[in-house]
Amino acid sequence: MAATIIAVVIFVLMFALIILDKIPRHIITLSCGAATLLIVFGLCMHSLDAIKETLNIHNIFTAEFWYSAGEANESTSGINWATIIFIAGMMVMVEGMAKAGFFRWLCLTIAKAVKYKVMPILVTFMIMSAVLSMFIDSITVILFLAAVTVELSQLLKFNPVPMVLAEIFCANLGGSATMCGDPPNIIIGTALGYSFADFVANTGVVAGIALVIMVVFFYFAYKKQLTKTTGEAIDPSTFPKPAEAISSKKDFIISCIIFALAVVLLVTHAQTGLTVAFIGVAIALVTLISAPKDIPTVLKKVDYKTLLFFIGLFIVVGGLEQTGVLEKIAEFIENICGGNLAVMLAIILWVSAVASAVVDNIPFAATMVPVIKSLAATVGADYLPTLAYTLSIGTDIGGSATPIGASANVVGTSVVSKAGHPVSWKEYCKTAIPATVIVLLISMGYVFIRYL
Repeated sequence: MAATIIAVVIFVLMFALIILDKIPRHIITLSCGAATLLIVFGLCMHSLDAIKETLNIHNIFTAEFWYSAGEANESTSGINWATIIFIAGMMVMVEGMAKAGFFRWLCLTIAKAVKYKVMPILVTFMIMSAVLSMFIDSITVILFLAAVTVELSQLLKFNPVPMVLAEIFCANLGGSATMCGDPPNIIIGTALGYSFADFVANTGVVAGIALVIMVVFFYFAYKKQLTKTTGEAIDPSTFPKPAEAISSKKDFIISCIIFALAVVLLVTHAQTGLTVAFIGVAIALVTLISAPKDIPTVLKKVDYKTLLFFIGLFIVVGGLEQTGVLEKIAEFIENICGGNLAVMLAIILWVSAVASAVVDNIPFAATMVPVIKSLAATVGADYLPTLAYTLSIGTDIGGSATPIGASANVVGTSVVSKAGHPVSWKEYCKTAIPATVIVLLISMGYVFIRYL
């Protein structure tokens, strides 16, 4: 009983500290993770097995971790090393692409193609944000897209905030379409053994439908703000040329080939049997080998703090799992639903959306994966994919509602704030909350029609 109470206290404390945002997130989760190992597993439970199972290091050294026949790895409790290794590998690839100037070149090329007209730029950047986020972490997509948007706003004399807010929403929406787009999907996919194609065929469909509606929504929501100009003369001939963004043609071509290879491996990994952990390592090695002189620079820019954040987070969630807290939560939801699958899906969708709007959706997704596994045991194992995809949609879309709901939101608003355009909660939520509700209503209708 003491172990259960302390595990819950540590988890709540971790969430509270993350929300307050006074201490770096990775320090919070690592400290709480250490407390879980020492106090919950050591002093209260006296269980070396619980520590081993939560750290889950032995799983890395199994053949199934690197190659499988498409079935989920049974050892899914504790630290999800597949998620961490895959994200680390993609970070290395993205840093290589950024150094070659890929992202800035792409943004400037599209802006030039639409003749530097603000509203067409809004539409194309929203679509580009969604498409890129299907394959690259949405945090990275927004980091570069927001920076280029600010640059274009200075040249074209418009307020960059509305465009960046629209890009953030579409990045989260596009990330919901695939297994590798948003961290919550990576967590869900690696823990339950779902492939890139599985997500595209399920969450990808509703994301595509919602994207069309959101492009129209944001177009009319921000048209007045974005078409308001200072009246100053604009000379497109003075704008930076796309080719100027490329630091090295050779590195640029190589980075494009590596990105294409990553996409192919991800799309086909269910057929090839290569796990996302293998793909992450392979892509990282190819990136580093292709530019050996840049290895120190690329490795230095990898976001190790985010990786450490994940490790600590998984340990704390492992504490809840080992003490039976998550099983009790699943039983509570089951009792409320009374075995009604439709009610269960609605609760998972809306609770995950609301929770992800208030706190970062990554820890919420990590917490809920074991819960939906327990719920599936009560309504039938065949419904586990349905519960998983509903959880994915709820966490990914709900995270778009507030400035702190997803990491991409924090990054995007930070970029424009540093450029002299601070974003208030009121300004952010004014369009983000209605857009989120619209997408969630579309998603609920989709889930009911598709799976019930």
